[in-house]
Amino acid sequence: MAITLIETAHRKGARLRKCCEALGIQLRTLQRWKAQGAETDDMRHKSGNRKRPPNALSEDEYKKILTVVNSEKYRNLSPNQIVPLLADEGTFLCSEATLYRILRAERQLAHRDISEPKMPRPRPTLMADGPNQLWSWDISFLPTTVIGMFFKLYLVMDVWSRRIVAFDVHEKECSALGTQLLVRACRENKIPRNQITCHQDNGAPMRALTFQAKMGEMGVATSYSRPSVSNDNPFSEALFRTAKYARLHPIYRFETLQQARTWIAQFVEWYNNEHRHSGIKYVTPNQRHNGEDVEILARRQRLYESAKTNNPRRWTGKTRDWVAPARVHINPLEDAA
Repeated sequence: MAITLIETAHRKGARLRKCCEALGIQLRTLQRWKAQGAETDDMRHKSGNRKRPPNALSEDEYKKILTVVNSEKYRNLSPNQIVPLLADEGTFLCSEATLYRILRAERQLAHRDISEPKMPRPRPTLMADGPNQLWSWDISFLPTTVIGMFFKLYLVMDVWSRRIVAFDVHEKECSALGTQLLVRACRENKIPRNQITCHQDNGAPMRALTFQAKMGEMGVATSYSRPSVSNDNPFSEALFRTAKYARLHPIYRFETLQQARTWIAQFVEWYNNEHRHSGIKYVTPNQRHNGEDVEILARRQRLYESAKTNNPRRWTGKTRDWVAPARVHINPLEDAA
């Protein structure tokens, strides 16, 4: 009956793999049944009535194995350590594969150490409703004329306004250079203590104790992405993509460090003062950072409303919304899983 149902659904356009999943079997299982000559039957009832293998563990043997592996001597060890130790003592209980299978069935394989398992790092949830409240920074690679060698691009941005507040290019990646950059950014932007949060990923320069100590000394709160979750630092990732696809980016590799520094200075000037950013209603980061965007967007709103009044037939609904987002989030609380 199962094969008949699958073939009927398949003739009507359903995918074979989806049909098999609906009945709880694999596509390979269906192919094997048909190769064995089955035309309509569900072959699972035949496999369900198989006799117990003669070499299967008895209930007493099963319980003895669990007792041994959970004893004080072996409870902190993995099966590949337990089996050789038992062999050295002249004891054979089962193979390593069988021991793994038993522990998996008993849900004892995930963490067998007496220490607490590592808890997943909490999802960072950050918000800014004005400039110089939340910064994000990261380090990216710039190709050189030597294959396999790269200059390191350091960029610090204000998440609310998208303005690049500090930048530099170096030949190496280290916490000392990152610390110097953040210190300079705070000094140039006159950031008081306990005002700003700096968000970053889990790179070695960001996790260095010297970096964290300096940020604590300056009153800068630090926030970190979860390991291997690039979406937790989306603003810096998007900034690097803009940098590498911008019209100012050279189509060649950088020959010297000074050439790379000259390019990044030109890019930052263009990005902060000319680039209309889609995330802030197509004003420049400097306009947003300095509060000039309010009047600019209000003028755009009035223009569109006037155009609709003068020619209402061209609009079937409301005019375009030119109101910039008042708040910017990294992982909003309402979206947290």
